[in-house]
Amino acid sequence: MAKPVIVLFTDFGFAGPYLGQVANVLAREAPDARVINLFADAPAQDPHAAAYLLPAYIHEFPTGTVFLCVVDPGVGSDRAAVVVSAGGRWYVGPDNGLFEHVMRRCAGEVRSWHMAWQPHDLSATFHGRDLFAPVAAELAYIEPESDLATDLAESGPALRFPDWPDDLAEVIYVDGFGNAMTGLRASALPADAALACAGRTLVRRRTFSDVAAGESFCYENANGLLEIAVNKGRADEMLGLRVRDRVEIIKQN
Repeated sequence: MAKPVIVLFTDFGFAGPYLGQVANVLAREAPDARVINLFADAPAQDPHAAAYLLPAYIHEFPTGTVFLCVVDPGVGSDRAAVVVSAGGRWYVGPDNGLFEHVMRRCAGEVRSWHMAWQPHDLSATFHGRDLFAPVAAELAYIEPESDLATDLAESGPALRFPDWPDDLAEVIYVDGFGNAMTGLRASALPADAALACAGRTLVRRRTFSDVAAGESFCYENANGLLEIAVNKGRADEMLGLRVRDRVEIIKQN
């Protein structure tokens, strides 16, 4: 039998104890699970932007995978904690819109539950460690179509943020190379679509070597998002791009 897989999608960053503390809980509660740190630098304190990034990266993981997702600026408030089953995978995290597009884009059944259970020692500011990690560890051993324990109350798959667009014409993530991912799915755009941002028109190309060194462009990245890049350079520095900067979809001549 394959080992269960737990995937971390957080904005914790790589410095400090936070990833290690969550990993420690998972090692204790799900000792044979494979824990994969997918993102530790998801858009910081921005579940709206993160909601467009997460669904681009889920499909390479097998059914039964548990995504432990923490982009949670409302931690300790009255925001709910949620478990979602969509496309044969589990999602655990805050009910703040983070799973909006996972649910919206799922072709199969979607179910969601609000967590009634809380540990005896629940800090006000670290639900990733104290609440979400133990629940994710338990889910790693449950089939997605199974009924959950009575300490989770089914809330239905209703979308929490129906006013959010299906695609977001903004930068949602800047990677270590300075490439700026947008919340636009390349497949949803015409083949001749280009982007305008930072006072420039960015033509759409297939790959980096299709433009000269130092030239900016846009392309469909390996996970289907339209991304802004500079061949042998950094788009964030050259174009001054940051997360939540707007882009405009235009037609190429």
